[in-house]
Amino acid sequence: MAMLQFFIAVDVTVVNVALPSIGADFGVDGHALTWVVVGYTITGGGLLMLGGRLGDVLGRRRILLLGTTLFGAASLLAGLAPSFAVLVTARLLQGAGEAIALPAAMAVIVLMFPEGPRRSRALSVWAAVASCGLVLGFVVSGIITELLGWRWIFLVSVPFILVVLAAVIFLVPSERPAEPAPLDLPGSLLLIAAPLLFTLGVVEAGEADGTLPWLPPVALVGAVVAGALFVAVESRSRKPLVPLRFFRNRPRVLANLATALLSAALSTSFLLFTYYLQDRLGAGPLQAGLTMLPLAVSLIVASVLVPRLLGRWNARACVLAGIGFTMLAMAAIALVSHLGATGLAMAPAMMLIAAGMGFGIVGLQYVAVTGVTEVDAGIASGVQRAADQLGGSTGVTLYVGIGFAPTKDGTDPFLASSFLAIAGLAVAGFVAWRISLPAAEMEETLG
Repeated sequence: MAMLQFFIAVDVTVVNVALPSIGADFGVDGHALTWVVVGYTITGGGLLMLGGRLGDVLGRRRILLLGTTLFGAASLLAGLAPSFAVLVTARLLQGAGEAIALPAAMAVIVLMFPEGPRRSRALSVWAAVASCGLVLGFVVSGIITELLGWRWIFLVSVPFILVVLAAVIFLVPSERPAEPAPLDLPGSLLLIAAPLLFTLGVVEAGEADGTLPWLPPVALVGAVVAGALFVAVESRSRKPLVPLRFFRNRPRVLANLATALLSAALSTSFLLFTYYLQDRLGAGPLQAGLTMLPLAVSLIVASVLVPRLLGRWNARACVLAGIGFTMLAMAAIALVSHLGATGLAMAPAMMLIAAGMGFGIVGLQYVAVTGVTEVDAGIASGVQRAADQLGGSTGVTLYVGIGFAPTKDGTDPFLASSFLAIAGLAVAGFVAWRISLPAAEMEETLG
């Protein structure tokens, strides 16, 4: 389960350093390359809660095998992709595999390890492996792309996925599926359709040739319609992905909204680091990966220190600190790009991003699950993860898509993207400021 978690986490960040090489091979610019990043997170976030329900209804072992197989096959397809369209399709399928496999994998861990120290240790390993995967993705991408080519950032995981499949077959016990229950397939499809149409509209709106001038407005209107239909479907579904009662908990709703806005800026910063180092400064993939070591090290340090500080600070203070650090980081990116400074000048921005992620996302996670019961724990966790992934994909689409649009000739794309992210973070700060939790609940959550 940890091996599966590692490679799924790696695939979130491993494409960042390889993007310029992918663009050069397929003749695609940085504006359209956002599809390679957001395709994975859109389907991953949109299908996440459906994946959890499938495990409950059809059996976790069966769904784990299905999701892992889909993820491995999509990784193979991405590595062998003959065209950019096939690569984007493979990334969409990778995200679907993640959404199906991960909830089942976590459920297997919870059920196979009894409650108490053993389960705590198992879940700690699970969380640590995910963090390591996200961090190592930046550095590993540069090394593999430089030495073997970008295709191997996807192909290298395939043998390990085969090991995972064999381990599931021999080590995970089979189970009897639960009683048949309705699945909210329309809600899941609409939850994917809305961000996909939004991404299509923004990307096509920025194309300079404008061969299909009608497509951007139609796609954007379609995104709004899909979002409205999702709300309508959820309000009538017998087993909705997100029950309406979820929205009655004001702190939880605000926490997820702030999570989406903060993740939008964080995901944007990762791309800006890559584009600045390789496109602006001309660094190779290996040099770019090594230059991003301060980000990787800082993320590890933040993952160790922040949980200790959360017990001393209240959640809102941690979240506001994280948003503040991220705003400073985006301002530093804008300044460095405006001055044309060296790659090492990005190190302070990278460390600020790590602090922003550590304080902001972790603090918001605590708020999002504060006061949950056995009835809504899974829903609260699923919504929080979906907000993180879909927020990140929407941010990359909007901030990078607009900032790097070919139609914006004469405007520094790094400045434009950074200022858009700062504006989004200002909204996130306002939302986080309105979060309030009873002291007793926070004391119980933080221990």
